[in-house]
Amino acid sequence: MSLSDVVSRSGLAGYAEVALLLFMAAFLGVVWTVWRRGTQAEWDSAARMPLDDGPSPVAKTSGSLEATKGQRA
Repeated sequence: MSLSDVVSRSGLAGYAEVALLLFMAAFLGVVWTVWRRGTQAEWDSAARMPLDDGPSPVAKTSGSLEATKGQRA
């Protein structure tokens, strides 16, 4: 008995179908997120982010956290 006979009789085809269904669900989730209405402004701001000279959102968050910590002390 060869290895291909053992693998073909082990019944692993169901795992490939489950993986395909999970991939399709993830893909449809991404497509829905990208194409839903009302996100045009979000995508426009993300497209301009590399060219924006303003402070990064991370810097705003960390600065506000430091200010909050300073007020508590």
